[in-house]
Amino acid sequence: MTPPGGASLTVRDAALVAGTGILAMALLAVFANFGVLENLVTEDDAARTARDIRGSEALFRFGVVALFLVAVLDVVVAWALRVFFQPAHKGIATLAAWFRLAYAAVLLVAVAQLVGALPPAKDAESLGAYRADQLDAEALMRIDAFHDIWDAGLIFFGVHLLLLGYLAFRSGYVPRVLGVLLVLAGLGYLVDSLGAFLSSGYSTEAAVFTGVGELILMIWLLAKGRNVGSRLPAQAETAP
Repeated sequence: MTPPGGASLTVRDAALVAGTGILAMALLAVFANFGVLENLVTEDDAARTARDIRGSEALFRFGVVALFLVAVLDVVVAWALRVFFQPAHKGIATLAAWFRLAYAAVLLVAVAQLVGALPPAKDAESLGAYRADQLDAEALMRIDAFHDIWDAGLIFFGVHLLLLGYLAFRSGYVPRVLGVLLVLAGLGYLVDSLGAFLSSGYSTEAAVFTGVGELILMIWLLAKGRNVGSRLPAQAETAP
């Protein structure tokens, strides 16, 4: 978790990096999920999904790239948040960072499923009817696998937020209410992920209501995080 060249990052700089990274991820994720996947993927309709992807192949590719960038930014944010929360508790801050890295790794595996969905959707048009149906179904199966893998990865993300919530609550330099909101956000992701795994009919989306915690963290980091350094001992200002 040490940046290249052994460079150090101040707590104030870490707040800016983390807040900016979370903002960029939010924008990319909204584009990929609602601007691309929600528009091009029709549940339980493989033929229409493949046809729509073929008709908007460039858009689909941009969506995949956006999700790849989200995973890369998760690594950056994991490091920055580790530095920011290290004065509260170095060991737990490092553990929280590793959970976010694990989530980023699972997300990359999930995105690879989307990459594999494009060739079947593209090639099906030039093949016979039966074979085309098979490839259309494979494309949709890969997209479904993307969602399933991502949902599983959100278990790691939920634990990450729980740990961040604990660190924020005990830090003394982050509002305690933000720590509570982060814990609720983490619980929301855990409930959704475990619910989807344990029950095929699970449809509740608790994270839609509880996930506001990370949004508020982003706003607070960008607006108030730069003031944190003045409340810390000099030796806590930088972290390896």
